[in-house]
This record gives sequence, structure tokens and C-alpha cells, in this order.
Amino acid sequence: MTSLMLRTFLLSATVALAACESSPQSADISGPSAATPVPPSVSSSIGAFASSGHAGLDAWRDEFAVRARNAGHQIQTIRSILEGIEPMSVFLERSSEAVDQVEFSKPIWEYVDDTVSQRRLTNGRELLAADSSLFGALETTYGVQREYLVAIWGMETSYGGYIGDFDAPSALASMAAEGRRRSFAERELLALMTILENGDAYRHELIAGWAGAMGQTQFMPTTYVAYAVDWTGDGTKDVWRARADALASAGNYLSASGWRPGEPSLVEVVLPQNFDYALANGVDRPTQFWQQIGIVPANRLNLDPAGVGESELWLPAGATGPAFLLYPNFDVIKTYNRADSYALSVSLIAEGVSGRGAPTGAWPRGIDRLSISEIEQLQEALNRLGYNAGPADGIAGRGTRGALQRFQIDRGMMADGFPTRTALAAVLAAS
Repeated sequence: MTSLMLRTFLLSATVALAACESSPQSADISGPSAATPVPPSVSSSIGAFASSGHAGLDAWRDEFAVRARNAGHQIQTIRSILEGIEPMSVFLERSSEAVDQVEFSKPIWEYVDDTVSQRRLTNGRELLAADSSLFGALETTYGVQREYLVAIWGMETSYGGYIGDFDAPSALASMAAEGRRRSFAERELLALMTILENGDAYRHELIAGWAGAMGQTQFMPTTYVAYAVDWTGDGTKDVWRARADALASAGNYLSASGWRPGEPSLVEVVLPQNFDYALANGVDRPTQFWQQIGIVPANRLNLDPAGVGESELWLPAGATGPAFLLYPNFDVIKTYNRADSYALSVSLIAEGVSGRGAPTGAWPRGIDRLSISEIEQLQEALNRLGYNAGPADGIAGRGTRGALQRFQIDRGMMADGFPTRTALAAVLAAS
């Protein structure tokens, strides 16, 4: 990554307050299929493209243009999308892995600090109050509580304040040419062609974040094709400028992803003394079970306000941090972005704009956390011991933490699964 691109990316992330560019997850849509397949010789009819200045990008574009025509897209559309694309160094000059892992590389409490700010909560409350009729109509139509819609909006673009300033075709073409996510990027580019051919946007309007997510609620092109909504009724699905279209599209997406109306995504809880942390193992248990062992809500009247019946106990910072019961809607939020930290921040914004405020449990801010290389060591050692922590990628996700927890249980240790230096030392000693 060039220093200019790095500065641009960091500025984008700062302005957007860690809004994730990969969300919501791309939809599985099919491209046009009615057209008769065109032989590879069609490249001559598509015509030559002016050089982008990057040989690899140019070579990929020439080949992809033929496949796009064979998929049934119009030559005019193909040229509109692919002519004038510019190489993005974030993909083509260096591994994009470092960018993709930004939200995973910091402690979850720092991520929450960045995203769940008092300003964001205040702005969310004000927007809900100022446009209550719109949010009420969206809630009625899609079943998604208004506080979650505004939370998604706030997380993704700071309520439309920063929607990105990258050219979506250039971003996705650069990702495709880099190679590791080629099929994903090419699918998204074909969806951009569908958007133009459907008359939903003009070429110059395809503005996105660095990874191709578009509009006030950051839709990938395939997700746009599948779920974008013309709420305003003006004949366009304008997720860039029309907040109603963007919010309705998000509501439609969450509803289709399995949102359960009226249910929370999480409830903060207080654990009893001498608690068995091995119970935070990703297993859903009945509400009655949690009550019987002495778990109580931190800022609600009961553990299960919507009568869901079962929930998972989650300790995002181990035994020394806040504790939450997770309900099915937490996983629905993760269809927007797979990171637990993202779903937690959305949930806490929704809680905050509803008046319940920040978690009462203190984050372990003084902990000497593991570096990426040390987490890789932990993962490798756990794998050698047969605990299947998954790839040694330096990301202490649920797979790694589950493996560590199983190790701790077998060794009679406090089994919270949180990767500390003490835990690392114990695993290395055993391996």
C-alpha cells in the first residue's frame, strides 16, 4: 500500500468511525441468462480499452470483458463499467490482508469506543425523533425495530455523512485483478452492469467505499440488485442520496435475512460469584437455566424481554469484561458484517438510542493483550495439541477462543477462552 493510499484509507475509517466496507454480505444472484452465449472472438466487437497503466489489470479486463458479454451483458454497459478504471494500490501494490483485518486487529473495547460514541448516540436519537413517521413506516413494513435501522445507518456511514469516494468499478476490478477474491469481485462487477442495465443508476453515480460497498447503508452490488428498494416511488433505488431508499433497503435485507420483529439482539447480564465460565461456549440454553444459576439482567427488567426462550452467553473480553446473552437477531446483524465486534457495536448503538446506555461491565483496558504474531503462535500450538483453532491467521475469533476454552477445561483452568499471555504460556508449555 502506498503511503497516500494508506492515509486515504485511514482517513476514511476515521470519518466513518470504523464502518465496515464489506457489508452487507453479497447476495447470490444470477446474471443475465437469456442471451445466446457469445464466442471468445467477440473481444474484437467489444473493442480495445485504453491502458489503465497497470499491465495485470489490463490483461484481466480484456479477458473479463469477453466473459461479461458471454453472460449476456450489453457491449455498451461493459465498456461503460470497464473503460477508465484505475488501479487501486490498496489491492494491487500490496496484500489487502492488512486492510481487511483492521477491525480485528484492535481490542474489542477500542472498536466499541470508536463506533459507539456519545455523538453517534445523540445524532441517532435526534434523527429518530425528526423522522419518526418514516422510521415507523419502515418498522411496520419490514419488522425491524427503528433503533436497529438507525444503528446500522450510523455504523455504516455516520448517518450518510461519509458514503465513500471511490469508484466502485475501479475498486472491484482491482480486487479481481489481485486474484485472491477474484470470483467475488467479478460477481459484484456483473451486478454493477445489471444495475446500469436496469436503469437504477448512471455510471458516474457508482461511488463506493474502498471495497465496493455503496450508499448510505453500504450495499455490495449483488445485495443492491437483490434487496434495494425504491421507497420514495420516484423510479430509482437511490441508496446514495435518498435516506428513505437506503433505510428501506437495509430493512428489506435484514428482514429477508431472518430478523425477528420485537426481539433484542442482546441483553447485558451480571454473572454470579464463582461462575463456571465454561458455560460461555456458544451453546444456546433456556432462559430458565440462566435464571436458575443466578444470572440477572444489568439494565433490563428480565433476561428475555421478548420471550425468545433460549440464548447464548457471550464474554467478548473474557471473565474480566462485560457479559451478554445473545439472541437470534445478533446473528442476523452478522449477515451484514461477520465480525462479532460489528454486531456488538450495532447492538449497543440500538441500546443507546433507546435510552439504556453503555455496558455497565468494565472492559479490561489495562490487559497486556497479545500481538498478531503471538496469536498465531497460540493458534499453531493449539492445533498441534489437537484443539483445532483453525488457520493461524493472527485473529482471535470464535474458533480460536473455543479451542482455547477446550484446552482450559481439560487443564482445569478458568475456561473463559480469552487469549492472554498467561493462556499463551500455558498452551506453549503443553505443546
